[in-house]
Amino acid sequence: MADLTPPDSEDRVNWDVEVVSEPFTLASEDVDDALERLDDHARRHGWDVVVGLTELPLHDSDGRYLLVDVDRRERRAVLSLPALGGLRMQRRARRAVGKLVHAMAGAEPGDDHRVPLSRFGGRWRLLSGMVLANRPWLLVPGLKSALVAALATGAVATINSTVWLLADSLSWWRLAVATIASVALIVGWIIVDGELWDRPNDDTAEARERSRLYNLSTILTLTLGSLICYVALYAVNLLWALFVLDPAVMGGYLNASMGYGDLFVLAWFIASAATVGGALGTGVESDDAIRAAAYSKREEDRRARLARERTKETDRSTRTDRRPDGGSD
Repeated sequence: MADLTPPDSEDRVNWDVEVVSEPFTLASEDVDDALERLDDHARRHGWDVVVGLTELPLHDSDGRYLLVDVDRRERRAVLSLPALGGLRMQRRARRAVGKLVHAMAGAEPGDDHRVPLSRFGGRWRLLSGMVLANRPWLLVPGLKSALVAALATGAVATINSTVWLLADSLSWWRLAVATIASVALIVGWIIVDGELWDRPNDDTAEARERSRLYNLSTILTLTLGSLICYVALYAVNLLWALFVLDPAVMGGYLNASMGYGDLFVLAWFIASAATVGGALGTGVESDDAIRAAAYSKREEDRRARLARERTKETDRSTRTDRRPDGGSD
């Protein structure tokens, strides 16, 4: 964002863009409070226009999800990044911020302006943005030890004749059910082990809706991350089976005609079995990677950071007040 430039025009002026990053939680603050915080920053730094970006969903008092909330009088705006959708978010965010700054810099003071998302497609657009903002592929390092255990389980199972019999006896729909069940088990285990399930802070409809959105984004993020791990596990098991197994030997042992296509089925079955037996038996490698998949946990981290920073500011103020010479920092 620091290199944003105004659109080409005859009265083009240079923009001096300053980017500040800090914890910014909205769970206990409404949008009006967020705009007030931007006002404080603007007065402190002498800014003319301020745009706040947040990875959290915004909503108004009617429960509608918002893309942006603009205070034209004070030239302040809050933009929800997930509301832009999951694809090309960086490009969309730069374009949206550029338009907001250009519009507010040259606009006369007026009424506040809010851009709500559609009630039907807007929720799914917001949810897709939240899931991709979680970057589910980063879940893989958090399951490193689980993947190693699953690979070891798969390597042993590949040369087990009993596994050959089981894989040969299963139909495709049973293999599909085994895949779904193994991924669901690993997702459920991560949620339970990492305590990622968000519960409403109170009994209001707004709090319940927020928890549902957070939990759904967490489930989808973990599911995508687990599927990435599953596909990687399947590919490694398949390569291992193609390297060490001869279909003719397998066919002779099972008294059936077998080809290399049967190795794909064998690797499919082993991937599901190894996911359950290896991954669930080991657990997760990095709590940070797992917590990053849950909006509620990231928000707790932001609150903790805010509390620590405010404590430091209070301590500095206290030390200043206690200086013997009565001076100030």
